[in-house]
Amino acid sequence: MSIRFEGDHSTAMDLVRVLPRTAEVGCVFDESHLFIGGVDTCRIAKEFGTPVMVVDEADLRHRLAAYRDGLGNRLARSRVCYAFKAFTCFETARIAADEGCWLLVASGEELAYAMAAGIPAAKIVFHGCNKTDAEVSLALSSHIGRIVVDSEQEVEKIDSIAKSHGFQADVLLRVRPGIIADTHEYIQTAAEDSKFGTSIAEGESLAAIRTILASDNLNLKGYQFHIGSQIFNIECFERAFEVMFEFMQEIKQTLGFEADEIDLGGGLGIAYTKADRPTSIEDFTSKICDIVLGLCESHGLDEPLIAVEPGRSAVGNSAVTLYTVGTIKEIDGIRTYVALDGGMADNIRPGLYGAVYEAFVANRAANQRDMLATIVGRYCESDVIIESASIQEVQPGDIVAVLATGAYCFSMSMNYNMAMRQPVVFVKDGKCRLAVRRQTLEDMIACEV
Repeated sequence: MSIRFEGDHSTAMDLVRVLPRTAEVGCVFDESHLFIGGVDTCRIAKEFGTPVMVVDEADLRHRLAAYRDGLGNRLARSRVCYAFKAFTCFETARIAADEGCWLLVASGEELAYAMAAGIPAAKIVFHGCNKTDAEVSLALSSHIGRIVVDSEQEVEKIDSIAKSHGFQADVLLRVRPGIIADTHEYIQTAAEDSKFGTSIAEGESLAAIRTILASDNLNLKGYQFHIGSQIFNIECFERAFEVMFEFMQEIKQTLGFEADEIDLGGGLGIAYTKADRPTSIEDFTSKICDIVLGLCESHGLDEPLIAVEPGRSAVGNSAVTLYTVGTIKEIDGIRTYVALDGGMADNIRPGLYGAVYEAFVANRAANQRDMLATIVGRYCESDVIIESASIQEVQPGDIVAVLATGAYCFSMSMNYNMAMRQPVVFVKDGKCRLAVRRQTLEDMIACEV
């Protein structure tokens, strides 16, 4: 007798914390389908093929607005910079701009892409730990809003290039507050042992500030720090701000300089599984406001502009990726493999650092997930998408929705095994629109010489 391992018996709507905010289950003939933005996802799969990424525009707008209003309603000055690297396409950039946000870019190519989407460079922040001369020149000649200085060596580079362009560059200095964030070690970025930023404790930040203030070509607006990504414990941010305000007070007393802007980066976590309990954007921004206002008063400092750089927490839960089931292999008493028509080429995160996801059959969304399966991709690697996943009984041809794929899946997608990058479809108010078409073989061959 075949042994089948049981799932958790949950249904699609038991995963509401992970799903986009407009997700619902609707009846189509005798089946229950997943709808997002009022659109049947199974219809999207049929029309555009799979794999395909589906983005809930209302969800994305809601999250960006929650950051904007959560800070803006209590602080004198604030700025939301959507981290473009999280989901890089014209439509995400345009929606962010429409919601009053700036963009954060991490390369000259991202900068050029953002400007091609119609975003003015004056509303873009450019950061990175190893900017080339060409990238700095592009940023400055485009009249970038802010450029983040990552090291003492970069101070000299940006100073020289700004001088050659004949104008003063507005800069933020990236500092390391020495905080070890409660997250995966691969995405901790503010500890002392990090490639990013200048060390407060080792005096690198102070030395860089002295050099910037002495320059006629650089205008120091303030500081940027970023302690990591996918953070649930927001006490990490409180500790970082305490270090930052002590440092700001020291710099004011030592050099007479008081920062006008503090950019706390991003890092707020999201729910990838139904067990995850992340802090809401509303609670996060409220806590940040309390911390900043309290520290300004206790340290006798003027209230600076507070900037935040949401990426994952803006787009992560806004999207799902749809796949078609192919081969199903049952290994009696061990596991069942369910192979999809995508995998590591469109979502490298499970293989890169063990990211965990939820999934269900989109064409039987109301059914209970009554079996366990290892969901795998089609590529010539182990290519595990979800190990020991609860899912409904599956058949070849079913449409499987993998949830919370909005952050770093499309941006990190690739052509391994010459896979064609998936299309992106935005949904809203019962309508869908193609934002990025599926890549073609001709697109890939075009680069060959």
